[in-house]
Amino acid sequence: MQSTVMGLTEAQMTEIGMTLGVGGLMLMMLLIVGHLAWESRAGKFGTFVLFLGLTLGLVGFTAKYVIQLALGIE
Repeated sequence: MQSTVMGLTEAQMTEIGMTLGVGGLMLMMLLIVGHLAWESRAGKFGTFVLFLGLTLGLVGFTAKYVIQLALGIE
């Protein structure tokens, strides 16, 4: 018998925590980069470069998740 917490298995809890937790951290990072661009008065091109350089890893993580959903990989 599998032990459950609030009706969820450990694998389900981990999946929810990773999805919501990492998603929340990604949103917070976007807000931090936006604030950094605003405080430094970077301008349009500077803001674009900041977002491109500092959030490129977020795109990779999101793409991995989308590809897994598209291919049905768990």
